[in-house]
Amino acid sequence: MSLQAKPVSHSRTTLTELMIPAYANFGGKIHGGTLLSLMDKVAYACSAKHAGQYCVTVSVDGVNFRQPVEVGELVSLMASVNYVGRTSLVVGIKVIAENVKVGTVKHTNTSYFTMVAKDDLDRPTEVPPLLLETPDDVRRFLEAMKRKELRAAYSEHFDNARLRMLHNENIDQLTGERCQLTDELKKNL
Repeated sequence: MSLQAKPVSHSRTTLTELMIPAYANFGGKIHGGTLLSLMDKVAYACSAKHAGQYCVTVSVDGVNFRQPVEVGELVSLMASVNYVGRTSLVVGIKVIAENVKVGTVKHTNTSYFTMVAKDDLDRPTEVPPLLLETPDDVRRFLEAMKRKELRAAYSEHFDNARLRMLHNENIDQLTGERCQLTDELKKNL
C-alpha cells in the first residue's frame, strides 16, 4: 500500500507560551531545558500530524541559544516537516521570543529534531511522502539531505579519530590546553 503524500502546510505547527518566573534559572533567564522541552513538544505535534502516528525523538541537531529568553516574553516555536525518510521525519523549529510591552522580537534559535514514527506495537512504521509546495520547502528538504550527509561523514571521521585517540597517538595535542595529567597517568602513557 502506497501512502498519499502530505503537504508541508498540513502539519505546520506553532506553539506559543508565556515565559513565567517558574521557568527561570538562577540568572533570571529562562532555562535552556524548558525551551528544549517546548521544542520537543512542538516537534512531536508536527511529526505526528504528518505521520498520523505516534512519533519519538531520536536526535536533535543545532541547539545553539543565540539570545537569552526573559521572563514575561512570549515564546513562539514554529515547526514544519523539512524532510522525510521511510520511517523518519526531520522537523525544523524556529524559536522567537517577543517582548509585547516594548514590541521587540528576537530569533533565539533554530533546531532540527529527527523523529521516528511508531506503530501500535512500538515498531518503526512508514510515513507519507512530503509534498513540497514552495521554493522554501524545496530548500529545506535539500538542506536536510545535506545535514544528513555531513552528519554521516562526521560520524565516520570522528569514529576513526577516536580509535587513534584510544591508542595515545594524539597525546601531544594536550600541550597548551587547560588540563594536566597525573604523575601516575604520565607513567602509564
